[in-house]
Amino acid sequence: MNILAFESTCDETAVALVRDGRTVLSDAIASQVDMHTLYGGVVPEIASRKHVEAIAGLADRALADAGLTRADVDAVAVSYAPGLIGAVLVGVNFAKSVALALGVPLIPVHHIRGHIAANYIAHPDLEPPFVCLCVSGGNTLIADVRSYTDMTVMGATRDDAAGECFDKAARVLGIGYPGGAPMDRLAQGGDDTMYELPRSHVEGHPLDMSFSGLKTAVLNLLHNAQQKGEDLNGPGLAASFQRAVSDILVPRVMEAVRQKGYGKLAVAGGVGANSRIRSDLEKVCKEQGIALYLPPLSLCGDNGAMVGSQGYYEYLAGHTADSALNAYANRDLGLG
Repeated sequence: MNILAFESTCDETAVALVRDGRTVLSDAIASQVDMHTLYGGVVPEIASRKHVEAIAGLADRALADAGLTRADVDAVAVSYAPGLIGAVLVGVNFAKSVALALGVPLIPVHHIRGHIAANYIAHPDLEPPFVCLCVSGGNTLIADVRSYTDMTVMGATRDDAAGECFDKAARVLGIGYPGGAPMDRLAQGGDDTMYELPRSHVEGHPLDMSFSGLKTAVLNLLHNAQQKGEDLNGPGLAASFQRAVSDILVPRVMEAVRQKGYGKLAVAGGVGANSRIRSDLEKVCKEQGIALYLPPLSLCGDNGAMVGSQGYYEYLAGHTADSALNAYANRDLGLG
């Protein structure tokens, strides 16, 4: 089954062709990072307009790269939630028109479910059930993946997402947007004990997280240094920051793994590319005999292939839509 998949929830326009949920035939992506860097973050209106400009051409490119024609498309999948509402609407409306024109089923895909499904592409042996740590610029949660389409949230951030915190810390250090990759590079060789940063705890909810205090602590370090006429040690702060984020994430997701007893842990989302988090997870999973599934860096960020992969399993479960499909800025993971 060949699925033409669309992703436009933030600042990447992506169109892919995926066969039977596991084989990527093409994955065309148009990034807007250079433009949003000028503003230090994603500007929703600009993102939406850029999606409009790029999506039709990317669809043609994805078909050409896959060596297929429109007649070879068996279904259309699209990320319909969560995300920047204007951006999501572009993908949803374009996908609806394509499905109608081709006379094929339309499959709505939850964006985070798509990130989880990136692991099916990277690891053909991976099957549910497993626990998945989902960490990105807009979402941070721990998911119980009971089947390909039956998922619940075990714990989540109460405020900022981990990726958002990375972006704010990178802005403090003046190393650009998005913050994940430059923070990771700066941290290499830095002393991760140089700055003492907070680790959050949500009373009564041991699997929930909070990153707003960590973000504030970094800002306070900058302001205090400026008032004293001192310079911050960039590599030391970046390394200390990454250690703090990992110290918040890793114990919680390992507790979730212990609770479920599946013996399998996957990671999904852009922050899943962070070398400190990956290293810490590899170490603790090896110590505890847990099978760890890490997607390659190319599948950590937003892409169309992940939408096509999850779309296949949603289709098998009978989850299709008609022209009344709407876009949502927020949507519970369990609702699909």
